[in-house]
Amino acid sequence: MGSLCDTTNPFDFRDACVRSTWAAFFPAVLVALFCISSVPLPLPKPIRGFVDSIKAPFRTFLTLPEAEALDEDNGDVLPEQTKAVTPLWRTVVLSWIALVEALIWLAIGSFNLITRTENDSVWSGVLPILTAVSWLYAAARPVWRPAPTPPYDLFALYCVHLVFGVLLLGGVLFDRQFGVPLPGTIRVVGMALNLAAIVGLLSVVLMMPLAIPSSKVKKEDIGVTVSPDDYTTLFGWITFSWVYPLIKRGTNATLNEKDVWELSPALQSRPVFIKFSSMKRATLIRQLVASNTLDLFLDFFLTFVSVIFNYAGPFFLKRILDAIDHPTPESRARAYVYAFLAFLCMLFKAQADVQHLWFGRRAATRMRMELMAAIYDKALKRKDYSGIVDKEKLEKVKTVAEQSKMTKEEAKKAADKKDDPKAGADTGKIVNLMAGDANRIAQMVSGAYFIYGAPIEVIIGSIFLYQLLGWSAFAGFVVLVIGWPLNSLISKRSIRIQKGVLAARDKRMGVLNELIGSVKFIKFFAWEERWIQRALDSREVEMGWMVKARVNSVLFSLLWMTAPILVSVVAFFTYVARGNELTVPIAFTSIALFNMIRQPLNVIPTWIIQILQTGVALNRIATFLGEDEVSEQISSLKKPRNAPSADNVHDEGLGIENGTFKWNEIEVTQEKDSKDKGKNKSASTASEETAVEEPTGHRFELKDISIKFPEGKLTCVTGPTASGKTALLMALLGELTLIEGRLIMSKDSSSVDENGLAHTISYAAQSPWLRHQSIKDNILFGYPYDEERYNAVVDCCALRPDLDILEDGDQTEIGARGVSLSGGQKARVALARAVYAHTKYVLLDDPLSAVDSHTARSLFDKLFRGPLLANRTVILVTHHVELVLPGTQYLVRMLDGRIDSQGTVEELRAQGILDDITHEASVEVQEEEQAVLKKEEPTDAVEALPAEPTDAEPTGEAKKPKKLIKDEHRETGGVKWNIYNSYLKASSYWTWGILAFIVVISQLLGITEKLWIKTWGEAYGPEANLTASYAFNSFATAEHEVSMDGILSFPQHSGSLHGIEASSFTTTTLPRAQDHPLFYVGVYAAIALLTATASIISVIVQYTGALRASRIMFQQLLVGVVRATMRWHDVTPQGRMLNRFGKDVETIDSSLASSLQAVNSSLATFFAAILTVAVVFPWFLIPAFIIGTAYRRLAIGYLNTGRDLRRMESNSRSPIFSGFGELLEGIVTVRAFSAEKRFLDGLHSMIDATTKQWVSSKFAFWMTNRWLLLNFDGLGAIAVFVTTLFALSGFVSAGIAGLCITSAMAFTTSIYWACRFWTALELDLNSVERIVEYLDLPQEPPAVIESNRPPAYWPSSSSKDSLIHVEDLVIKYAPDLPPVLHGVSFDLKAKERIGLLGRTGSGKSTLAMSILRFVDPVSGRILIDGIDISTIGVHDLRTRITFIPQDATLFSGTLRDNLDPFGDHEDSECLDVLFRVQMISESAYQSQKTSREPSRAPSIHEGSSSSVAPTVVDADTKTKISLDTQVSAGGTNFSQGQRQLIAMARALLRRSSIIVLDEATSSIDFATDAKIQATIREEFGDSLLLTVAHRIKTVIDYDRLIVLDKGQIAEFDTPHNLIQKEDGIFRNMCLKSGTFADLEAAAKAKAEGDQTKKLS
Repeated sequence: MGSLCDTTNPFDFRDACVRSTWAAFFPAVLVALFCISSVPLPLPKPIRGFVDSIKAPFRTFLTLPEAEALDEDNGDVLPEQTKAVTPLWRTVVLSWIALVEALIWLAIGSFNLITRTENDSVWSGVLPILTAVSWLYAAARPVWRPAPTPPYDLFALYCVHLVFGVLLLGGVLFDRQFGVPLPGTIRVVGMALNLAAIVGLLSVVLMMPLAIPSSKVKKEDIGVTVSPDDYTTLFGWITFSWVYPLIKRGTNATLNEKDVWELSPALQSRPVFIKFSSMKRATLIRQLVASNTLDLFLDFFLTFVSVIFNYAGPFFLKRILDAIDHPTPESRARAYVYAFLAFLCMLFKAQADVQHLWFGRRAATRMRMELMAAIYDKALKRKDYSGIVDKEKLEKVKTVAEQSKMTKEEAKKAADKKDDPKAGADTGKIVNLMAGDANRIAQMVSGAYFIYGAPIEVIIGSIFLYQLLGWSAFAGFVVLVIGWPLNSLISKRSIRIQKGVLAARDKRMGVLNELIGSVKFIKFFAWEERWIQRALDSREVEMGWMVKARVNSVLFSLLWMTAPILVSVVAFFTYVARGNELTVPIAFTSIALFNMIRQPLNVIPTWIIQILQTGVALNRIATFLGEDEVSEQISSLKKPRNAPSADNVHDEGLGIENGTFKWNEIEVTQEKDSKDKGKNKSASTASEETAVEEPTGHRFELKDISIKFPEGKLTCVTGPTASGKTALLMALLGELTLIEGRLIMSKDSSSVDENGLAHTISYAAQSPWLRHQSIKDNILFGYPYDEERYNAVVDCCALRPDLDILEDGDQTEIGARGVSLSGGQKARVALARAVYAHTKYVLLDDPLSAVDSHTARSLFDKLFRGPLLANRTVILVTHHVELVLPGTQYLVRMLDGRIDSQGTVEELRAQGILDDITHEASVEVQEEEQAVLKKEEPTDAVEALPAEPTDAEPTGEAKKPKKLIKDEHRETGGVKWNIYNSYLKASSYWTWGILAFIVVISQLLGITEKLWIKTWGEAYGPEANLTASYAFNSFATAEHEVSMDGILSFPQHSGSLHGIEASSFTTTTLPRAQDHPLFYVGVYAAIALLTATASIISVIVQYTGALRASRIMFQQLLVGVVRATMRWHDVTPQGRMLNRFGKDVETIDSSLASSLQAVNSSLATFFAAILTVAVVFPWFLIPAFIIGTAYRRLAIGYLNTGRDLRRMESNSRSPIFSGFGELLEGIVTVRAFSAEKRFLDGLHSMIDATTKQWVSSKFAFWMTNRWLLLNFDGLGAIAVFVTTLFALSGFVSAGIAGLCITSAMAFTTSIYWACRFWTALELDLNSVERIVEYLDLPQEPPAVIESNRPPAYWPSSSSKDSLIHVEDLVIKYAPDLPPVLHGVSFDLKAKERIGLLGRTGSGKSTLAMSILRFVDPVSGRILIDGIDISTIGVHDLRTRITFIPQDATLFSGTLRDNLDPFGDHEDSECLDVLFRVQMISESAYQSQKTSREPSRAPSIHEGSSSSVAPTVVDADTKTKISLDTQVSAGGTNFSQGQRQLIAMARALLRRSSIIVLDEATSSIDFATDAKIQATIREEFGDSLLLTVAHRIKTVIDYDRLIVLDKGQIAEFDTPHNLIQKEDGIFRNMCLKSGTFADLEAAAKAKAEGDQTKKLS
């Protein structure tokens, strides 16, 4: 270019020739590139492959049409793109203007060539022709390839022309300043018109939409329900104005879910996950990167651009100040150019920031979705580990033994490994992976620009420093090198701590999960204190780790605050030592640069920690995603779409060949082949690898199973409690681990037999798993509604009478875990679900035990022998063999995990085994009878249901079903002062007093630092001035979201941005700076170190306050929730409570205190900046006021909108996790029905639809952040520009000008951060708000009333008067509801046995509950042994009465912990009760009593001579049970029957005078039941026994019976009197039961026995 023009420097833009050459060449080269790239070149195959592999990462991961196609179920059909028509006017405008430009430039070039003289260069004609060529391309492009969306090639070309157009015109005007005359008027006007034409063309392109909506999208919905970011104009995208309508709406009104747009299809869960799944890679991290390469690359590239522009600011500022310092007309003119360029740089930087943050955020959002969907998808396919016990407890003893043998190194490795993620995650942990870990990875990605940006900033800063200080600059960096080892030590420690924190958090959530899930049971036994303590203990462990994390953070802050100070001191010291003169400009500029480098240097180590911690999270997710899955045979998700099953031919039917199965367990690597559920507890044999299984493990296996179920017939499976009946069904469903043999089972929903039944399975579990939906939805379970079939199912499953009672019929909402139905109703809804599905195989686990005999008979007649189950292979587990025998084709008897006998009923009858089986199954089955009552839950929630508080009813609509669970409450408006106050109070007012004081000190120190540099400058003599005082802070340096764990300290806005003109400060006593430069350096260092110390102290104080608040608020929340009334627990979903304990507590733990501190310090900086400017340069207050007003408007809009969006996000988090937890509990049922795909789609629609506000509101909130950033950056640029113009106007000296400009920057920066932090703070306080909301829940009466405690012997069995005296009892569930019980009065004597009968909804359970004071009477009273129970504490009352509920709940721990959690009893007593409830045999009892060694329980079926399927009863297979047996959460490693026996044992141990029994023997075989009834009669002889009865047979020999009807006592007398009473309710029940004669005989025998006693 030098050869074209006279100058040798091709970048000397002062030369007009250089300017015009660039203006012609650059667009021409660009056009050439466009042309080459658009021509498809025929490349050889290997080269093409290479080019494709380079291009691949830069392709869009998911285009809009592709996403819309994937979102459809048909997956492959693209939605019709509405034929994109390019408006004709646009093509005409773009082509014509460009054509006119081309012709004019062509004319100029031709004219120049024709008229040139010999002195003129040929280039004077060629250059305009080159320009004309680029315009010809611009004219042809809209015609040749018309596009309705922005043509980015033209946009780039126009931008280039605009830049050079401005350069040409500006250059002419600039030259005029130096006496160069203007070229002819025509040329100047031509240049101006050229610019106008380019601006016109650009505005046409800027107004083009980014995409054309497809046929799926209605135009009018864009910006209302459809996200506008896909369809906004290019201008809207650049300015982010598409977010503004949302902010406008949020400024004046509270935003609701419907105000937030749907996410763009390219960001929706289903399409993103489908695409993500198709991109298989070796590791999870590679897969994540591969599916987000483009976004990550753009984030990186734009961050780089942003950093360059960021440093361009100080670069121009330095030149402006130089120009002011040495004023000449040229330098002043140049200063204006620099001011304009600095302004443009700030705008470009803002644009680069906003775009890179958008791409980074999109990658983060997608990753989070991909991970959440992958976790959910895995949960549907992984093996079910719900019965696994907590290994760690078992391992404690073992580790002690092993550690003694370890070398130090091994021990260290083991310690490191201990925190590594383990397989076999429980529900709490899986929910945590979804909520916490996926989020952490996403946050890491959205803040990744720190990692790319920091090194670039350090390099650029270092180059500037080198120019100032030479090599001395790098002497300072030695400090950093020395600091690195210390840094890496702290980093390593932080990883270990992070693992600890996460593990402790998982454990705490596990305890809370168990606690909240069984809170009802805990209340029955008055164990609240014990459980609150257990939760607090797990919380203390977590707090211990948090304290370690905080200490680590303080060490980090210490290291990274002192490092930059030491760096600058060492650099200055070296500089002076080498004999250089440290002048003020050098000192000031270096300090500013060191400050600029400080931020990225601080970021690097913090982000190293963040990366490592994200690594931990990724590992945990990868471990989970790598867990064992069920086989393709079992999971419908693993089968390729519509692929026929390969082994269809062999797998006709259902059965097992020579199968041996065990419960799923986590396989451990080769070290041990059998680290099973249990671990050895005795140290002596700990090292014997050969020990197969230690007794403490309670391990069960099914052995040698060979069976083929007859097609289309009913098979009955029976056997004693814990013999493996449920395990057999689980094995058939593929939910057990197959050790050997083969499972014959093929699910193929596409193959349908002649009866219209699909080759699939339906299943009803023993503990019914119901979803939180209406009864009807539960029965349909996603199958299409067929009215006739549905009604038949409801009738045959005897649900019709129940639906008639319920106010909303089959639309009644079932609470989580079926809370609003009684046990019998739950069992029948689950049964109806299994029957309704058109499946060939129906597996039913003991559905008859939950219903009374009358219903059982009706189920057998109408259902099992009816048309609905005709031609279906039904496998029924039951004890009621006698009842179902007439319809049974095949009979299987289980014993000890083996098939004891099997065969058709005829074969077994012929061999005489049948009588044996039936006799054993029901010791007295001939008269086996049950009450006409359906089994009920203790709370009798059904009674409460018909009468819900009216506020839940919608008004003015057609009657809608009532909502059992109300929508979650959401606060509106600003955060109230009392919320701030509750937090300040919890973290102690002192903390905040000290912090406020430290903030003031920091600001004062900042100003002192500036004064000292001023003094130092003046110590050189008058010629020194403040030339280069500048510092520049970018808004985007530290985004709030980045502070994940509060580790990244916020930008400490120390006063390093303010200087003060204060000559009065200096005194003559100070030495000359030339002589003693190090004195000045020393004082400067001291001030800086003091500032750092103040910061460290503030960090320590803040952490202390935060931990105190965490501890106090968690405890208050825990106590509030546990002590809340039962009614509240019934209507509040678990997910909602866990959300408070999970995310909200985590927020208070990690980010809240630092947000509050950050607001304080940014506000302080803001005021300091204003004061500085007001003192030095009062005129600045005028623009400051105008800009401030604009800031205020933006900030208010942002704050209001952001607050609403974040609140929505918190609320919408709950349903995802409750739904996920619900799925994990019912995974076996879901898989049995092959419904996984439907649930996965459900999750996608839940992430997108029901909870679109979670992702959308989160995303919308980030977009409002981007909008605020762009606007504030723009305003900041204007403020700085205005200030610079003021400074250039010649009013002020260079020093003051520099100060003003830096203060203007400080002002804008601090106001931006104050705004961002304030929002962050309000959002964090949203968590406090949600916790405070739970601090005043309706509470139960006090646990203990000290002034009124009952005596120790109360209630006494020896009292002669009535032990329980009830008078005129009226009970309501809520003041506005009708009474459930009215006017109930009766007296019960000590040692009496009373039966409580009545049909569903008559109030039995309510009466039983009121004795335990779960509901307080409206009027009337209950006296127990003379004391009115409403006058004593509930703890005192419930510890003296034992309640045995129907659903036995067990907790994780040992069996002993479950029997006697407080350790009040001896081991021998615990063993004794286990023996008495038949949990252990006599021999086991004796041996354990002497040695506490566990041993085998005997076979109940002592070897019948079965010739059909002879089985040797192997003495070692029977599960061994001892007090040390581990119980998994919920007791899932025991059968239902065993759980109920354990619950009985608990009651025996307590020996209360009053026992309330909600007849709890429904899941126990009749033989055991008969023994238990005998145990109850013998053991509870000294107690008053009140039984809520479900079988009349149970209570027919009781002393008296209470029969309730419609909340009143209908009958109350001895059984014999009641059965004689003509037309009596009880007599009718007995008549309906079908065994009237037996019952009458029993009642008569009882009456005669009593008579004899009296006479004797």
